Amino acid sequence: MRLWHTLNTALALGLATPSTAQDWPLHDNGLNKVVQWDHYSIQVNGERLFLWSGELHLWRIPVPELWRDILEKIKAAGFNGIGLYEHWGWHAPNNETLDFETGAHDFAKAFELAKEIGLYVIYRPGPYSNAEANGGGFPGWLTTGEYGPLRDDSEKYTKAWTRYSKAVADYVRPYLITNGGPIIMWQIENEYGVQWLDPDLKTPNETAINYMELLQDSHREWGIDVPLTHNNPNMRTRSWSKDYSSVGGEVDMYGLDHYPACWTCDLDQCLSVSSTQPSFLMEFQGGSFNPWDGPAGGCKENMGPPWVNLFFRHNLAQKVSAVNIYMLYGGTNWGNIGFPEVGTSYDYSSPIHENRLIGDKFNEAKLFGLFMRSARDFTKVKRVANSTAYATDGSILTTELRNPDTGAAFYVVRHEYSPLTELTKFRLNVTTEAGRLRVPRKGSITINGTESKVLVTNFNIGSSSKKITYATLEVLTVSDLGDRQVVVFWAPAGEQGEFLINGAKWGNVIGKNSNDTLTKTRNGIVTNVVTGKESTVIDYDNDVQAVVVDRQSAYKFWAPTLDNNPLAWESSTVLVHGPYLIRTAKINGDTIHVTGDWNEETDLEIWAPKNVKHVTFNGLKVKVMKSKYASLRGTLPAADVTIESLAAELPPVINWKVAENLPETAVNYDDSNWTDADHMETPHFVPPDTYPVLFADEYGYQAGNILWRGRFHASEDQPPSGAYLRVIGGLASGFSAYINGEFLGSWYGSMANKTGELEVSFEDVTLHTTKENVLFVIQDTMGKEQREAAPDPRGILNATLYAADGSAANFSSWKVAGNAGGNHLLEPIRGTYNEGGLHAERLGWHLPGFDDSHWESGVPGDGFTGAGSRFYRTVVPLDIPRGYDVSLAFQLHTEKKAKLRAQLYVNGYQFAKTLPFISNERTFPVFPGILNYSGNNTVGLSVWAMEQAGGAVDVKWKVMGVHRSGFDPLFDGEYLRPGWRDRSQYA
Repeated sequence: MRLWHTLNTALALGLATPSTAQDWPLHDNGLNKVVQWDHYSIQVNGERLFLWSGELHLWRIPVPELWRDILEKIKAAGFNGIGLYEHWGWHAPNNETLDFETGAHDFAKAFELAKEIGLYVIYRPGPYSNAEANGGGFPGWLTTGEYGPLRDDSEKYTKAWTRYSKAVADYVRPYLITNGGPIIMWQIENEYGVQWLDPDLKTPNETAINYMELLQDSHREWGIDVPLTHNNPNMRTRSWSKDYSSVGGEVDMYGLDHYPACWTCDLDQCLSVSSTQPSFLMEFQGGSFNPWDGPAGGCKENMGPPWVNLFFRHNLAQKVSAVNIYMLYGGTNWGNIGFPEVGTSYDYSSPIHENRLIGDKFNEAKLFGLFMRSARDFTKVKRVANSTAYATDGSILTTELRNPDTGAAFYVVRHEYSPLTELTKFRLNVTTEAGRLRVPRKGSITINGTESKVLVTNFNIGSSSKKITYATLEVLTVSDLGDRQVVVFWAPAGEQGEFLINGAKWGNVIGKNSNDTLTKTRNGIVTNVVTGKESTVIDYDNDVQAVVVDRQSAYKFWAPTLDNNPLAWESSTVLVHGPYLIRTAKINGDTIHVTGDWNEETDLEIWAPKNVKHVTFNGLKVKVMKSKYASLRGTLPAADVTIESLAAELPPVINWKVAENLPETAVNYDDSNWTDADHMETPHFVPPDTYPVLFADEYGYQAGNILWRGRFHASEDQPPSGAYLRVIGGLASGFSAYINGEFLGSWYGSMANKTGELEVSFEDVTLHTTKENVLFVIQDTMGKEQREAAPDPRGILNATLYAADGSAANFSSWKVAGNAGGNHLLEPIRGTYNEGGLHAERLGWHLPGFDDSHWESGVPGDGFTGAGSRFYRTVVPLDIPRGYDVSLAFQLHTEKKAKLRAQLYVNGYQFAKTLPFISNERTFPVFPGILNYSGNNTVGLSVWAMEQAGGAVDVKWKVMGVHRSGFDPLFDGEYLRPGWRDRSQYA
């Protein structure tokens, strides 16, 4: 809670009240009118929508079969769109290869699924992405300095991005909405708010403008005819809006990133930049990434359901009508795909967790999403005012927004001082078709602490002429079943609420002994209820049915659509209550076919058209009875498999084999096939202190661990007495040094410095005077930085030998090794970030099918002594029962603050990494598809001890979720798990 800034009421009170109606221009991109926009909202094919989108990164869940699971969950929460960053480096391991075919590189499947499920796509291909990705999505080979400064109009950089971006455009063009696909916008660049050298003086940045114009002109030439958009990283940059300037480079539609846990909540500043366009938050905070030294499990307490409740509604108060939540599904930083600051997890405290499970944060987002899907009139509203004068208690701030055409109004209420934890009861002055009213007539509205509510007046019940004159409960959703229109209201348990159904003459509270909660007025029926565990259902004579529930019951409500229209018209929905998740619903004749997930005996209730009499759930018939208010009620049986039973049945992670993983320390190690590190000049912007250039980028190695071997001679009369090393690898990176096989010392890593220094003495080691000596350095690089720091090198900045008299000596030669094949991948499915230069990785010990029969037995939990590295392997069979979606993770247990680095490989994928002296994360989910749920799984573990005490890591399963499911994780994912081939040439 302390992360939250007070939502500034001073700014709120300063909002202008529209005095007269204004005709705002309707924009398009000049090529077609499929997607249009104005001051109020976005229109697609002539229909206004509240664009409610959420971000996911396909390359962070590199299993195409799982994309359906994620997209179905997104649709189920009321979203109508997804945001998709692209990652240049994921597709281009070198400057000759572009891969849109292998495994998860073939991302067109996601567009096909989005159309099938009914989700629009905001496509964000870069060329720069940021996204807390390695190099911000730039491929490593682009960041060597060879292409000059990046993100500008230089010839070399232009040639590089043009090749990539044209290939993306050709690949993606068939999926534009203008070609029948789901993509409604195309983002050019990302968080590049540099149109001005001085935004206040409007001094143009000609280089940036030229770059943006090159991007836009090129994409138009390539047939990208949807609106081009861009997102500013903050509100101060004011770049690329046509309403703000016309100096060049302005995009069709202006977007903004907004992270209120970090920055101001004054979105009115955005409106001053782009007054004729909708308020579009291209990125609105859905959580936060967890750095290496962050808390275990992330910041779920600070950004849980209360965060969603308050801030999502605050956006409505600011008249925001297009939002892309960042992140909606985070995924993982498997391999070396993240940049230095981010740990292995990219859960991002997202509504859909890294392990694909959903919980109360997801359900709170669903309350908002389903409401906005029904709140059609919000797509054209003006802010009338906001003030503490609306409520009978001065601590309550109210913002009124009203549709000038229909008169529908939305009152966003919260405590004026948003962190206030008091419970406040009040009544509210509202304007309705029945006149100005103070509501409720009986009782009060409750605001409890940091929560917010959106209360409506003159609210249309679907496409019918029926209306809610006012409600002091929140509307969850509306479904028009033809024979009746069902409105679901909700409030926290025990709270009183009231609503007026316009035009109703009588009502009947089903299951109650009396109608004391109903009052007839000349405008309709006023219903006053108290929410509780049991639903209250009221039938009205005008075929409106109201269902009133508390928050926990509202979490169990779903409104699946019967078609794939992202607008999800009320006449194309049904209502389902009870299960953990509802994925899909279809009606054939008198039967409704529902798919979804549940994990315990669950009461099932379905509101469907009156001709529907039968139900199947995941293909199985469910015995149902019709209730007094025409819903169908049945029971889903308890699951045969539970978390506890599955955990007891999983085969233990045992029968380990072990081998030496750092033979390269030995002086006589054969490095003849390693790469000569002999460059005496570099295009890098940061030159080294000593030469030759010992930057891994120079030699085509840009992921994971890098190994260096430097040779030198030692004379008998004046041998070197020590060495100084300065190594750059990013935040949390580390390195160890050896001389002739003897350990010298380590830089353990830091979250304050991306460069480590080590001064070592040769006093206690044996130097050879008749043959060369070898200084060996193993470094762990943590990925490239973002933005202008992306070209910062990874490698050795300074390698100096010094004698006792202080004089410096020289190395005679250097060799370097990184991932097998370097940027020319041996195995493209897993991609360029999965492997580094560890001995085990170069030889493929982490891959399925490697023969370790000659290895000794050894248990990583028992560990070893001495500063060095061991690689452990085992094979674990799984037999997950069909019909269940199971979320599994590995837990890595180490001694607290142990000076070691451990990496876990699952069927060849590096899916976990722990730095116990820095990081706190111990639990690492692994996806089905990476895991073989119906067969053998190769598990590998590298343990690198950075001190003589050695290290031990215990590996165990953790079952995180088990559900009977309409999603089948037992798909054939063999193509994602290619096996071992001989790699001996890379030793």
